[in-house]
Amino acid sequence: MSMFSFSDRSLELQDELLAFMDSHVYPAEAVYEEQMRASGNPHFQPPVLEELKVEARRRGLWNLFHPHPEWGPGLSNLDYAPLAEIMGRSHLAPEACNCNAPDTGNMEVFTLFGTDEHKQKWLRPLLDGEIRSAFAMTEPAVASSDATNIQLRMERHGDEYVLNGRKWFASNALHQNCKVMIVMGKTDPTAATHKQQSMMVVPMDAPGVTVLRGLPVFGYQDREGHAEIDFQDVRVPVSDLLSGEGEGFAISQARLGPGRIHHCMRAIGMAERALELMCRRAQSRVTFGQPLSERANIQDWIAEARIEIEMVRLLTLKAAHLMDTVGNKEARTEIAAIKVAAPKMALKIIDRAIQVHGGAGVTDDFPLAMAYAHMRTLRLADGPDEVHQRAIARQELRKYRDVTAASNGHEAVVR
Repeated sequence: MSMFSFSDRSLELQDELLAFMDSHVYPAEAVYEEQMRASGNPHFQPPVLEELKVEARRRGLWNLFHPHPEWGPGLSNLDYAPLAEIMGRSHLAPEACNCNAPDTGNMEVFTLFGTDEHKQKWLRPLLDGEIRSAFAMTEPAVASSDATNIQLRMERHGDEYVLNGRKWFASNALHQNCKVMIVMGKTDPTAATHKQQSMMVVPMDAPGVTVLRGLPVFGYQDREGHAEIDFQDVRVPVSDLLSGEGEGFAISQARLGPGRIHHCMRAIGMAERALELMCRRAQSRVTFGQPLSERANIQDWIAEARIEIEMVRLLTLKAAHLMDTVGNKEARTEIAAIKVAAPKMALKIIDRAIQVHGGAGVTDDFPLAMAYAHMRTLRLADGPDEVHQRAIARQELRKYRDVTAASNGHEAVVR
C-alpha cells in the first residue's frame, strides 16, 4: 500500500473536510430540502448552499480538484481521490467546495485550451464560484456513446461559425447561475473521423439558444438540470473556437479522463454512506424478536459491501496513481475499469440499503432513493458501461494478436 500513500497536505485536507461534513454539510441537508420545497422551483439556488460555499472557502476547502497550485491546493489525482470520496457522501458537498461536475471538467478545458479572454471572462468566475457552466455533447437523435456520431453543425461564415442542431443531457444548464457552455459539434464532415468535431464556447444567453426542457431522471428534476437545448443559427465568433478546428475529439478525451475518475471516487463515498445507513438501520430495527443485524443474509450484505468497496477503492487508487505517473493514456484501461465497476458496486449497496430500510428507503426521508437515481445515470454518463468494456476487451486482445499463430502451433503439439 506504500504506493498509495497520501501527501501530508492531502491528509490535512481530509481531516478538515471530514470536520466540515460533520459540522456543516450533513446538518444542511434537511435545511436544503426545506428551502427547495418552499421555493416551488426545482432549479432554485437555496441560500444554505451559498452559506456552505462561504464556509468551505474560509476553511481552504475550495477548488480541491484543480491540479494547478495557482487555482487550488495543486493536488495529484491520488491525493485528490480521498477528498472526492468524502465529498461524494453528500449531494451538497461537491458544489459547496466548487468541485462539482461538469464545472470541474470545463474549468480544466478553459485552463488547457482557453484563450486569455476565455480565462478572464469565464474561468475566473468559475474558479471563484460566481457562475456555473454546462457541457453540451450528447444528442437525442444519435447514439452519442460514439462521439463521432455527433451531428450538430458548426459552419464557418467569415469571422463566425453558425451552429444548428440539438443537444440534451446538458447537465447544469438549468442551474440558476449557469452562464456559459462548452459545445461539441461537427465542423467538417469530410475530414478524418476523429478530426470532424470541434468545441466552442457559447454563452447561455446567445441568440438562437433555446432551453426546451429539463429532463427528469427517474422522476427527479435535478436542481442543476439536464437540459434539452435547441441551437438555431447561433453565431459564435471564430475566437470562441477552442484549440482549433477538428480538435473537439481530442479535447473531449482530455476532459473526460479526469472527470470519469472523479465520478468514481464520489461513487465510493456514496457507497460508504449507504453502508453506514444500512448498518444503523439494521441495528435499530427489530423483526420477529431480533434486530435485523442478527439476520445472516443482512450480515452477508454488510460483509460483501465492505469487501466490494475496498476492492473498487484499490482499483480507483491504482488508476489515479497511473494517471499521475504515466499519464491518462497509459491509464486508460484502469480508468475504463473503474467507470464500470464503481457505479455497479455503489448501486448494489444502495439497493440493499433501501431494502433494509423497507418502505422508508424509497421515500425522500433518507438520501437512498435519490442516490440510486443519480448512480444509475452514472452507468450512462461519460460513456455507457458497454463502451468501456469494449475498450478494455480490445486492449486485452491486442496483447495476443502477434502470438496467435505461435500459440495455435503450441496447442497442436500439446494435443
